[in-house]
Amino acid sequence: MNSSKGTVVIIGSGVAGLAASIRLAHLGFRVKVYEQQPTYGGKMGEWVSKGFRFDTGPSLFTMPQYVDELLTIDEKKNVNFSYKKLDIVCNYFWQDGTKLTAFSDIDKLALEFENKLGEPKQNIFKALKKSKEKFNITNHVFLEKSLHRISTFLNFATLKSVFMLPKVNILTKMHKQNRALFKNTKTVQFFDRYATYNGSNPYKAPATLNVIPHYEFGFGAFAPELGIRSIADVLYKKAVGLGVDFKFDSAVTSVEKPSTSYLINNAESADILVCNMDVAAASVGPLANLLSAKKTKYEPSSSALIFYWGLNKSFTELDTHNIFFTEDYKKEFDCIFIDKAIAKDPTIYINITSKTNKADAPADCENWFVMVNAPYVAHQNWDEMIEQAKSNILAKLSKLLHCDIANYIEVEHKLTPILIRDKTSSYKGALYGSSSNKLMSAFLRQPNFSRKHKGLYFCGGSVHPGGGIPLSLLSAKIMTDKISNDYNIY
Repeated sequence: MNSSKGTVVIIGSGVAGLAASIRLAHLGFRVKVYEQQPTYGGKMGEWVSKGFRFDTGPSLFTMPQYVDELLTIDEKKNVNFSYKKLDIVCNYFWQDGTKLTAFSDIDKLALEFENKLGEPKQNIFKALKKSKEKFNITNHVFLEKSLHRISTFLNFATLKSVFMLPKVNILTKMHKQNRALFKNTKTVQFFDRYATYNGSNPYKAPATLNVIPHYEFGFGAFAPELGIRSIADVLYKKAVGLGVDFKFDSAVTSVEKPSTSYLINNAESADILVCNMDVAAASVGPLANLLSAKKTKYEPSSSALIFYWGLNKSFTELDTHNIFFTEDYKKEFDCIFIDKAIAKDPTIYINITSKTNKADAPADCENWFVMVNAPYVAHQNWDEMIEQAKSNILAKLSKLLHCDIANYIEVEHKLTPILIRDKTSSYKGALYGSSSNKLMSAFLRQPNFSRKHKGLYFCGGSVHPGGGIPLSLLSAKIMTDKISNDYNIY
């Protein structure tokens, strides 16, 4: 591997920054990554206390092939990464005592809906078929290529997808489509929840987001053997093996472009600059001289309030992923996006990795990652809001699980929207960059390249194609393909 192609500096070592470093090093660039935190991974962190281990960021792993592709990019299987497919994707609980198990097997899933909710099996098959159809129409164009290059639209496959756009229901609201398709309101709520996978509101977001169930049930949900954090670990190891140089505790505070190259912190020169920072935060930070803050601002996605609880008790009714629904979903989303508050009766998500990896908690104990959707940072009284939310969460879980949860908590840690903002430079603490609540949100995301400054590129959840692990990894691929084209590297 030679480095004659030139020097690349990447700002940030989130999952997209790690992926970009691997791809660019493989192309022959000399790659250096600046990271303001003492370690890599961005939101993909880890916390350990008294024998309990927690993934502090993403908890759902889909599309593992995108990670496998990076680890074998040089056709060498020199980094081990193990994961397994979950037979049960998630357990769902409602306050009237209804429980539904979302099996990965589609036939079992449809039967579960029919038996537990009275939802005809055919409605589930139909919904998942439509979800797959949306994926097939959109994936190779809108998720795997840049929407901001004319060449993307000048081929038969793309034009075919464009002509099929009516089938992805851009003009229909997600909730409206689900309400028309399903008989039971609980089924509607189940499918509406997929809007939260990119921090959006199903009552405002387009029905295009009904593509998301296909990721879970078409491809499957997976559990990495060593936790979500291990994704960052193996990508970092691969990058180092390809010669990538990481500089931790090294924030990029200024970027100048005195000529054709970039000057970082008045010290480091780079032919190509890759920004893995949230683009809105970068525009008022290190890239203030290169980006317009006005043009890079966006309507943020929702954020999250997360409690990490180590419990000295095990719960047989819970699985790796669990959802406890609110009774009034619309009220919850109005609370988040209009009132900028956390609902009094929030939908609660609990991830328990010790269900699949016993080493993540002591014997007869469980590590609970307890999350509720929260608004982005907007001058709220967070101390008061967090304490009230914790009280509401404990009361709700204690009632539904028939025990006082607080009595079993041995360790506690938390992550708030303010901490997400400050630790990961996420604009207003948004988890997924911009929301998809507006019709053209997908098309209005920051491109993966700068039209004004040659050699400036972008990857990560705040740019095309979006937030979450799979899309962030794809953003690095789209960006690297653009660099290959711009610099004639094949």
